[in-house]
Amino acid sequence: MTRGTPRRIESIQWQPQERLGQLPIDAQLRPWLIGKGLLTVRLKSVCAERFALRLVDQWTGILSPSHKSALRIEDNAGLFRDEEICCGRSVWVFSQTIVPDSTLSVHPWLAELGDSALGETLNDLTGVERSAYAYAWLPTEQAVTTRALRDAQIKPAGLWARRARIALRGAPLLIQELFLPCMGRG
Repeated sequence: MTRGTPRRIESIQWQPQERLGQLPIDAQLRPWLIGKGLLTVRLKSVCAERFALRLVDQWTGILSPSHKSALRIEDNAGLFRDEEICCGRSVWVFSQTIVPDSTLSVHPWLAELGDSALGETLNDLTGVERSAYAYAWLPTEQAVTTRALRDAQIKPAGLWARRARIALRGAPLLIQELFLPCMGRG
């Protein structure tokens, strides 16, 4: 996996957890990528009162072929929701949730979450199924990586990310979490 080679998001190969041992991942980042339990809960325990989650942007947009494939839907549009998860003044994780129109029509409350953590909200509901995470190196040429790094002091060639498909009473949504260079470092 060459980090500097520009690739379209559709050509990015998302890997299962079993393949992570073969990939060059920073030792400090690896436990965050593969750790058990809700990421927000894990971050709250480490950051304590320095933990913050903030909604960065929310908009409707066109779903890429990669999104459609991961979601296993035919919708052409959906709601995109970008959040930053911070420890103190540092953004550790940039999270993007993609809710296709068909899911939003069944669960319109997903557009009204504000600064609430989606994972914790879903954890309190019944009828929620989460796929295993898939992992990828997302180069800076990807729109989501560019958004994640917009205010970062360190601008790497890309970011490690994980994503999971969630079915809420059968209606799918996709969560992508990008881990910034300062993750776990202060």
